[in-house]
Amino acid sequence: DLSELIRSVVSSNRLKLEEADADLTMDLCEPAAVTADEFKLEEVFTNYMSNAVNHLGGKRRIKVTLSEEGTGDEACREQVTEFAEKSQPEGWTAESQPAAEKAGKHLFLGSYPITPATDIMQELAARKDMGVVVVQAEDEIAGVCTAIGASFAGDLAVTSTSGPGLSLKSEAVGLAVMAELPLVVIDVQRGGPSTGLPTKTEQTDLLQAVYGRNGECPAVVLAASSSANCFQFAYEAAKIALENMTPVILLTDTYLANGTSLWKIPSLASLPAIKPQSVPDKFKGQYNPALRDENNVRYWAYPGMEGFEHRNIGLERDFAKGTISTNPENHQKMVLARKAKVDQVANRIPLLKVQGNENSDTLLVGWGSTEGHLHVCADELGCALAHFNYINPLPKNTEEVLKKYKRVVVCELNTGQFASLLRSQFKIDFLQYNEIMGQPFAVERIVEFIKSL
Repeated sequence: DLSELIRSVVSSNRLKLEEADADLTMDLCEPAAVTADEFKLEEVFTNYMSNAVNHLGGKRRIKVTLSEEGTGDEACREQVTEFAEKSQPEGWTAESQPAAEKAGKHLFLGSYPITPATDIMQELAARKDMGVVVVQAEDEIAGVCTAIGASFAGDLAVTSTSGPGLSLKSEAVGLAVMAELPLVVIDVQRGGPSTGLPTKTEQTDLLQAVYGRNGECPAVVLAASSSANCFQFAYEAAKIALENMTPVILLTDTYLANGTSLWKIPSLASLPAIKPQSVPDKFKGQYNPALRDENNVRYWAYPGMEGFEHRNIGLERDFAKGTISTNPENHQKMVLARKAKVDQVANRIPLLKVQGNENSDTLLVGWGSTEGHLHVCADELGCALAHFNYINPLPKNTEEVLKKYKRVVVCELNTGQFASLLRSQFKIDFLQYNEIMGQPFAVERIVEFIKSL
C-alpha cells in the first residue's frame, strides 16, 4: 500500500512528489516497473503515484519531478534497475503492448463503453506509460472511425465492442475492407438482440462477424476459447491484420471476459514475429494504393513517408492504378482479389487438431468459449472433439477431419450459426446441439443428448 511504498523509498530525495493544490512535498524513490530510463521517470512516477493515491482514496492530481540535488541518486538508479529486471518479462518495454512492440507500431484503441467490453478500454487507458493511445469516442461509429484513421496513419489500430456495437461499426469495417487497412475488432459477445441480456453470455454474433456488412466484404474472424488464450488470439489477430492488410474480428464473450485463469506471461522474444506489409523502398516516387504482392496483399504506406504520398478511398479502385473505377470487369477483379487475400490466410494458420478419442464414431464440434465444457463431454463420452479458433478462413484440413466421422455434432450457444457456416462449405450431414439461455453449457445435458442419439 502507499505507506509501504513511502517507507521503502524515504532513503533518497531523487524524486519529489507534489500533491496538487497542497504545499506538501515528499522525497522518494519508487522502483519503476516499466523502465530504468531516468528521463522517463517523471512520467512513469506521475502516472503510477496518481493511480496509487486515487486507489487509496487520496487526491488524484500528483506531479513527480526530478530534483536537482539528492543524496541517493546512485542507490535510486540501482533500485529502479533491479525492480525493473525482476518485474518485467524478458524483452518487454515501455513503448507499447507486445503486438505493437513486435511490429514496431504504436497501439491505438478507438472505442466506446459497452458491457461487457468496457474493461478492455479501461485497462488500455491505464497504459499510457507503455505508449498506448486510447480515445473514448462519442459513439460506436466514431470509435471505429478513429481506429481506421490511426491505421491509415500507420498504427496498430484496435476497436472493442459487443454485439450491438458491432452492428453499428459494420459500415466502417466495410470501409477498412475496401481501403485494405489493418484493423482489429474485438467483439465480446453478449445476449441479444438489441439491448438483450448485457451481462449474459451467448455465441450469437458469429454470422454477423462473417457476413454482417454490405457487399462482398470478407474479413478474417477468430475466436478465443479460454480466458488464458485471449492474449494469444488478440496477438494473432494483430499479426494477421498487419501482415495481410485486412480487418480481423476477434470473438470472445461474457463468459471469457468475466472468467479467470492461470496464465504464464510470455517473454516478448518467445512471441512470433510480426512483419507488417510495409511498402518496399523501390516504389518510392511511383507508389499507388493498389500495389500488392503475389498474395494479393496491398502494400502499406502512410502519411509522412516522403515519396509515398497517396489518396486512399472507400470507392472501388482500379486494380492497377488505385484511382476510382466503375468498370464492371475491374470491380469483379477487385472483389475476387480481396476475397483471395482473406482466403490465403488459411495457408498461415495451424491445421485443425482432434482431441480425445480420435477412433470414435462421434465427433463433437465447437468453437470459442465452449472448449472446456466440450472437452469434459468428450472425455466422459469417449468420443472425439474438434474445436475451432479460426472461423474465417477455416483451417485447410477441416473437411478432411470432419469426413472421418460417422456422426458429427456441432454444439454452440446459438440456434446453429456455425453449423450453417459449415453446411455452406461442406456436404456433410451435421447434427446440432444448441442452447440459448444466456448461460454456459451444462456438461450433463450435452452428455445426455449425445447418449440419446
